[in-house]
Amino acid sequence: MSDTKRMVKIFDTTLRDGEQSPGCSMNVAEKIEVAKRLELLGVDVIEAGFPASSPGDLESVRTIAGAIKRSGVAGLCRALETDIDAARDALQKAEAPRIHIFLATSPIHMEYKLKMSPEQVLERAVSAVKYAKKFCSDVEFSAEDAFRSDPDFVCKVFAAVIAAGASTVNFPDTVGYAMPAEFGERIRYVMEHTAGMEGARLSVHCHNDLGLAVANSLAAIAAGAGQAECTINGIGERAGNASLEEIVMALRVRKDYFDADTRIDSAQIYPASRLVSQVTGVKVQPNKAIVGENAFAHEAGIHQHGVMANPATYEIMTPESVGISKNELVLGKHSGKHALSERLANLGFNIEGKALDDVFTKFKALADIKKTVSDRDIEAIVIGSAGAAPEKWKLDRWVINAGSSVSATSAIRLEGEDGGMREAVHFGNGCIDAAFSAINNLIGKEVALEMFELGAITGDADAQGEAMVKISYDGGIWNGRGVSTNIIESAIKAYIAAINSMEAEPAGRRQSAMGS
Repeated sequence: MSDTKRMVKIFDTTLRDGEQSPGCSMNVAEKIEVAKRLELLGVDVIEAGFPASSPGDLESVRTIAGAIKRSGVAGLCRALETDIDAARDALQKAEAPRIHIFLATSPIHMEYKLKMSPEQVLERAVSAVKYAKKFCSDVEFSAEDAFRSDPDFVCKVFAAVIAAGASTVNFPDTVGYAMPAEFGERIRYVMEHTAGMEGARLSVHCHNDLGLAVANSLAAIAAGAGQAECTINGIGERAGNASLEEIVMALRVRKDYFDADTRIDSAQIYPASRLVSQVTGVKVQPNKAIVGENAFAHEAGIHQHGVMANPATYEIMTPESVGISKNELVLGKHSGKHALSERLANLGFNIEGKALDDVFTKFKALADIKKTVSDRDIEAIVIGSAGAAPEKWKLDRWVINAGSSVSATSAIRLEGEDGGMREAVHFGNGCIDAAFSAINNLIGKEVALEMFELGAITGDADAQGEAMVKISYDGGIWNGRGVSTNIIESAIKAYIAAINSMEAEPAGRRQSAMGS
């Protein structure tokens, strides 16, 4: 093995392909928080969105492009001049912009979706890349559904777009159909049979329909691919995308096999995972590799004995290497700001000044209720503050009356942004329905509840309840999250948080994005 490892680029599409998946929408403030975390993580390229899909998406890409300095920022486009114009406008302030063009090359997509001949697809692809090259030196072309395409046709298209100026060509397994061995062989074939391939980087974009997205991505890297397209926690269309954390740590743990690495700061992986989970409302399964709650948990006595003697007996990587603290620091109501600041740093949060003061205030309030405050509690406080919309409405007080022989009744009092108080009493089909109906009455809008989930942040008896809601109104969709030691209060806070997001971004999010 050579001492000089091949560097694989990480192209993160959490904010585009990840956000397209049902239930994963984010507001602009949340997208900025995620983008900054991806930049801190060391992602090479952040695909910020699909500018032509909506004015809101164009504006969010533009905002991210202006905020990110150390990572490239990409905008996705169909092979249309109007889409490319939108991406050009959105990426004007980016330090390292990339225009990412996609066009399907498989027979089924060309016949039924595009209604174009292979010759027309080839011509359109070349024309789009040439047009994009006028505005941006870094152009990527994706052959959507490449794995189900004729390999020689893909090579022909790739050769033509490279000649037209594409610096990266992407080979997606759009529907997650490939097996790792054949995917690796296909990547070798494309690299060997594409004219001009030595002047471009070959990328892969794998979906997880058969649970093989990471395996296929790694097979492609072993075969010579130089870029992997992936998402935090593997979120994405249908069964999701290849998981960034799994690809990165597989390369790092098995460097003897791959002789390849990335520039990812792996200690930032867990904080990034938690942030994405919180802002999308999509929880990470406990047994998820690298970032799941059980990834570094040992219950069996034999395992515990081995880990106590030497962690390497059952851990092929250290929890610290991915940003998880091995030993929990117990914090309570007598802890000071310095101890909290140190714990935050250990958890991967660099918080200072007023932001630290705000977190400390919330920490002390929680510590007065709970005996000890766990790492998960602290993460919930920090991430709950990240990307929060301005509070047009604040919860002042609430009362719920309910029982097996009486209808649930809620009395909710909200403080408006003008400082005025409004109160409403409402009956409902249960405590939550009564509370949410009262809030609708107070704001004067019939907001619909699309999703409601309750969970516990920790497993102890005095755990905080974590509520996640999704609301819709006038065609828009917004998320909200609330945390409290009282589960009803956490639900009310989550509903109000979603409403505040709605008031801050009236256009909401309407599903219209596409991609490879």
